Amino acid sequence: MTTTADHDAYIAAAPERFQPSLKRLRTLLSRALPEADEIVAYNMPGFRIGGSVVASYAAFSKQCGLYVLPGAISECAEAIAAAGLKATKTGITFSPRNPIPDELVERLAQTSRKDAGP
Repeated sequence: MTTTADHDAYIAAAPERFQPSLKRLRTLLSRALPEADEIVAYNMPGFRIGGSVVASYAAFSKQCGLYVLPGAISECAEAIAAAGLKATKTGITFSPRNPIPDELVERLAQTSRKDAGP
């Protein structure tokens, strides 16, 4: 994908099969982080509070990813595993067939927000 200026352009340029998942993530993250500014950093749409990007998302050729601060991943590790998802230090990959549950997206975003500090 090429460099994009905003969330709408990023989602529109993503593979069609991932667009509903990306729209859902954007909505959930906006609701969980109402004070955040929507940004694009490192060619990924994200949500910034103060100087910290507390959540971002991306589409790749075979999957999507949700990225948060490391403390959120470790705090939610059991719920991530229970959902049958794979996590790295800062991200969770998923497919439209096995999406991240809405309540887990919101919990990860809020935990990441808390970890970012004031």
